Amino acid sequence: MAAKLLHRWYRLSRLSSPLCARAHVASAGSKIVMARGPPQTPSAPLTAFSLSRPTDKLSVKEQADRALPERSELEDIINSASTAEELLHLEELYAVNANQAAVIISRLSRLVAEKKLDPDSILRDVRFQDLLQIIHRQGTQVWNTALVNLFRSLDLLGLERSRPEMRSVEQEVRWRLRRLTFKNLAFLAEHVAASVPKGHPSELLSDVLKHLELRWTEISDARTVVMLMSKVGPLSPALMERLEDKSLELAEQFTPEDTRRVAVALAIQNRRSIPLLRAISYHLVQKHFTFSTSILLDLAFAYGKLGFHQTQVFQKIAADLHPRVPELSPGDVVRCLKSFAYLKWLNLPLFEAFAQHTVDNAEKYSLVHLSNVVLAFARLNFHPSCRDAFYSTVHRGMENHLDDLDPYLLLDLVWSLCVLQQAKASHLQKVLEPEFRARFLDDPSARGHNYRLKLIHVNTAACLECADYAGPLLPPEALGSKELQGGRKLTPLQSSLREVLQVVAGDPAKVRFEVDTDCGWLLDAEMVLNADNQPLPVADFTAPAQAQSEGSKHLPPGARRLAFLGWEFPNFSNRSKDLLGRFAMARRHVQASGFLVVDVPYYEWLDLKSEWQKTAYLKDKMGKAVAEEMAK
Repeated sequence: MAAKLLHRWYRLSRLSSPLCARAHVASAGSKIVMARGPPQTPSAPLTAFSLSRPTDKLSVKEQADRALPERSELEDIINSASTAEELLHLEELYAVNANQAAVIISRLSRLVAEKKLDPDSILRDVRFQDLLQIIHRQGTQVWNTALVNLFRSLDLLGLERSRPEMRSVEQEVRWRLRRLTFKNLAFLAEHVAASVPKGHPSELLSDVLKHLELRWTEISDARTVVMLMSKVGPLSPALMERLEDKSLELAEQFTPEDTRRVAVALAIQNRRSIPLLRAISYHLVQKHFTFSTSILLDLAFAYGKLGFHQTQVFQKIAADLHPRVPELSPGDVVRCLKSFAYLKWLNLPLFEAFAQHTVDNAEKYSLVHLSNVVLAFARLNFHPSCRDAFYSTVHRGMENHLDDLDPYLLLDLVWSLCVLQQAKASHLQKVLEPEFRARFLDDPSARGHNYRLKLIHVNTAACLECADYAGPLLPPEALGSKELQGGRKLTPLQSSLREVLQVVAGDPAKVRFEVDTDCGWLLDAEMVLNADNQPLPVADFTAPAQAQSEGSKHLPPGARRLAFLGWEFPNFSNRSKDLLGRFAMARRHVQASGFLVVDVPYYEWLDLKSEWQKTAYLKDKMGKAVAEEMAK
């Protein structure tokens, strides 16, 4: 009972105290209070601001009568002020309250940004310091929107975070987070996320993120969710998941710019959100937006980075970009080519236009640009119709400049030229010389294994496809690719192919699987057929193209070696039956090594249902390979 009486006495004493009355009067006299909402209630939290409020003794009526004309006049002047001096002079002419001081400082910050003024001169101004002191004493009178703008403005002006005034404003913001509207909260989050150095903890940022995670259902417009995804989402995986859900709900409202920002935000964070990507792809195609060139390039980048295939979107990007290719810079061409190369998607008219753009603007293309164009063409095994002019441009750009390239990029470039069968002896010699190749042969990392494998491919191209190459070559102990490719798990196609080949051979000794070759490629299977097309024991015969040969006999007259190569879905360009450049070169090298190649593509093999059909299919393929070789 005594506790209840004490509590009631405390509430009554607060309501009747002069301090609370003055706070109510000052709030009623505030410009933004009168314009936008009710006055502050006496239950507002007691802060450092409220402990130092002015103790004038004007009545509520006198304050209201005096504040009304000043509020209207001052509002017009603040909005119309065009110089910092005009704004600072207002502090001398008017009895500025805390809310008006906050608005003046926000306006000062905008003028500094617009006119590129010196913020230090403003921070040192005595009148600005007076405005800060007014806010410091009466901070609870600043309304929420003005308070958020004030915090951002002081930060942009460069006021040190250690200053008491800045700490007080930040503390007041933290205390009011629950009462801020979601838009104010999002605006605050955007600024704090951008201003806090990476890796430095921020209590305010942590509090803001917690509130956003709890109140994400309040998002009602596409612009807010897009901003949060691009600016704040990377800081909180939990928030990002909720924003993706909200984006699905609002995807229909996205503008082209919104779509670009969402796609790029997902790409930068490497978040392959399939439902959201499908939703924005659907609306991109259905709404027939008119995209700017930068949006098209960013969309291509995002889809390429995430490896998300949507043919209709790609066709739209290609159709919209094709007439604009002459306007693109070399950097834009390279960006688009790399994106489509990652996607394994080849649009012939667009790539022909890119090749012609390279020829027409050769003087604008650096060697790095040319290298990336060649890498993209090689990945897709694309040979432009203007190949003579294009490769002449590439070779001119490479002359006497190979030493300027990063060693890894140089090896990629020469390897890509080998894929396209355009490597010259001087290029091969540059990457196969002992001083250059040593860094790759001695690198035990996964990246080193990948580049060592490329060196073996370049070495094979030098031996088999460049008649005028005189050396140097890789040592025999550096050849062989099985250990470089690691343990490979059998795919359904490979395991099924093994089972059927064992039936076709009739004897396990007459077929060999996962055959390592010194040309840098693994064969799925190998068989030897005599002149009557009957299988022979594979291990009995010498195999010059193999890294480790077991047999000692030479092939009898009329005998042939068959290499079986199973081609999976990822080995082909998107939605086509054309092998990617790497695998086209593999087939070419295996064939040049003396094998008859039996191709087993997935789109043919998967159509065969029974073992009998698969057996008949392989026998037919073997017979055709032998017949084609005899016809030559």
